[in-house]
Formats: sequence, structure tokens, C-alpha cells
Amino acid sequence: MNKKLGALALLGVSAVVLAGCAAGDSGGNDASGTPAPAQLRVWLNGTDTPQDARDYLVKTFEAQNPGSTLVIEEQQWTGLVDKLTTSLSSNDTPDIVEMGNTQSPAFTSSGALLDISDIKGTIGGDDLLPGFVEAGSWDGKLYAAPYYSGARIVFYNTAQYATAGVQVPTTLDQYVANGEKLAQALPGVSGVYFPGKDWYNALPFIWENGGEIAVQKDGKWEAQMSSDAAVKGIEQVQQLMTTASLAPKDGDETEAWVPFRTEKAATLSAPSWAYWSIVADENKADTALTKTVGYYALPGKNGGAAQVFAGGSNIGIAAKSAHPELAKSALEIMLSDDYQTLLAKAGLVPAKKSLGSQVAAATPELAKVISDAAANAKLTPASPKWADVEAKGLLQDFFVQVAAGGDVKTLATALDERIDSILNG
Repeated sequence: MNKKLGALALLGVSAVVLAGCAAGDSGGNDASGTPAPAQLRVWLNGTDTPQDARDYLVKTFEAQNPGSTLVIEEQQWTGLVDKLTTSLSSNDTPDIVEMGNTQSPAFTSSGALLDISDIKGTIGGDDLLPGFVEAGSWDGKLYAAPYYSGARIVFYNTAQYATAGVQVPTTLDQYVANGEKLAQALPGVSGVYFPGKDWYNALPFIWENGGEIAVQKDGKWEAQMSSDAAVKGIEQVQQLMTTASLAPKDGDETEAWVPFRTEKAATLSAPSWAYWSIVADENKADTALTKTVGYYALPGKNGGAAQVFAGGSNIGIAAKSAHPELAKSALEIMLSDDYQTLLAKAGLVPAKKSLGSQVAAATPELAKVISDAAANAKLTPASPKWADVEAKGLLQDFFVQVAAGGDVKTLATALDERIDSILNG
């Protein structure tokens, strides 16, 4: 997903959280075992969860739990894990929290989340997205369930492509060449909108050229950004950033659909759900844009669909929640077919494989593009300390320097040293 996934080191959090778990284990149940009425706090991030899903959650939860109320507190993705780290170890913790899929291992391994293995079957079991189950599990137990997924696809302006004499590319090299040609043919327009901090869209170039961010060997992590394969991919990224994009060299991907919607960018790689922002109803002046919006899966090095970053979220219950049984009740609603279908109708890929066909798409073609991209989606290194890499903004800072024209090999070598020290620290 198109998120600014930040994280802070969780050193000491496990001890702090676990020390307070016992206080919340009873969940305030009455003599019959029924959870006593209480207010449940749910943290959802950004505006990705549609309003109708939020309304459904509140209404259904309160109907199923008379006397209890549910309050949704919207959080920002920027600095989220810093805030989660503090809140989940405090006595004023929210009950349910959403986190990015790459952030999950840091929390599942720290004791910050409640073991929800006992309701795994109820919320989906083997139907849950396996990669997200893996991201939300630790030592064989489930702590953070899949919430929704997605993969990046490429949106393009068909009229601008026609003006520049550019066709939909079939290889990654053609994609780069097209970006440069579009920028040259369309003054003041980004051939490919690619801000410097957008490391999510940089990863496919590394993977498609045979590189990796980091690999684990004999129990030790080894960063690979300075490998010949990774460098080749990063150099393609630099080529796009410096010759095809007018995006800020120190900018991020937040609301990247705005320049595309205003025809200041001919090509945009973004999560599939960005389509609904591009053609949002409230932008009635731009309704003609729906006729010029095309889409395709980012092409791989040798054709087909490229490996792209798998965006999305996991959702879990705070280990220190004072209302764990009520929280489980709410989580069951959020993983229900009805709720997940509401997410799907907003363009999000549901947490359940069986509901994948429900993803809203403007056309069958868009649905196929989303499916092709999701099939090749990939995650960041599965290390509990990966969140610390994101917390320090290492990849953002690195690609800002790449966008500024820095020597890729030199920058990547320095980055590998920093990643190694964190993952093996």
C-alpha cells in the first residue's frame, strides 16, 4: 500500500508490555462470563478504511454488545510506530490497532500484542492471506490478523501517451525509456511521477534485476543493496528520477495521484485503490479524466508482471487491552465477510482469499491488472528489526540522495553497513 511506514526500535517494550498483561486478562467479565459494558478504542490509519465500513463496525459491534460503545480514532501513517510503541506499553492503550504489514513483526515479537490464535478459525483460518498471516505471527502463534492487501499498478494518461507516441511497455527497460520520451514530449509533465522518498516503487527495479534488500545466511542478515544486481536496478530508478520525473527530489508518495489527476504526470505507479482517488466523485471538474485513465501491471525485466511491493495492513489487539474479549468480538466483525466485502468495494484486496473477486474495479481489465500485480507482490525482509530500518528512514534518505544524482554504488555500500548493524544488532 502506499504508506509512509515508519517504525521505532522496540527495545524494552516486551518487558514493559508483558509486565502489565495480567491486569487486562479478565477483560472485566461479569459473573456469567459476559464482557462487562465498556468503551472500545480502535485505531485505524489514514483514510484507507472507507466510511461505510467504519459505520458498519460501530453499528454491528454495539448491537452485538449492548451497553458497550466503539470509538474509531484515526491515526496518521507518518510516525505511527513511534506512537504505537509508546501507546501499547502504557496503561492508556487503544484496544485494537492497525499497522503496516512490514511493521507487524516488530510488534508480534515484542509482546505488545495479544495472542489471538484461539479465534484464528473464527476469523478466517486457512482462508486468510498467507503472507500476511506469516507477517502477523511469531513462534507459531497469531498476533496480528490480515486486514487488507494490495499491490501497485501503473496508471497512465492514454491521451498523453498518444501525444508522445508511446505504447504500453512490455519490459522494464521500455518502461524507463517511455518515461524519458514522455517527459521530453510533454513540457512541464512528469513522464513518470517518482518523488525521491518513494522507496516502495524503487523495490521492483531491484528485485527484477535479481537483487534483494537483505538475505539471511546462517542466522545472520546480510544487506544486499550494493550487489551488482541491486545497483543495476537502483541506477534505473535514478534514471527515472533525474530524467523523467519532475516530482520533488526530497518528496514522498503521499497523494501522488494529485499531479496525475491534474495531468502533470503521464504515468503513476500506485496502489490499486488509488484509482478511486484519481476519479473521486468530489472532483467533478475532472470527470473527463475517467475517459483517459489507463492501467497496466508494471512490466518485468523480461516481460510479464514485475515483482512489486505488497502493501497492506495487519490488525491486532493490544496485550494490555482492558477489554480483550470485547476486542475479539470487534476483530471478528472486521474479518467477517460482510465487513471485508465493504473494503473490497472500496478497491482494497480483502484479508480472505475467497473474497478476492469482490474487489471493486471500473472494468474487467482493471480487475485483471490488479490480480496480475497482486500475484507477484513481495514483502520486505521478514526480520523483527526491519521496522527499525524504516524508523530511521534509511531507505527514504538513500533514495533522496539517489534522486539528487549521487553515486549509487557508494551510497548503497554505506546503506548496507547501516542495515547490517540494525538487523544484526
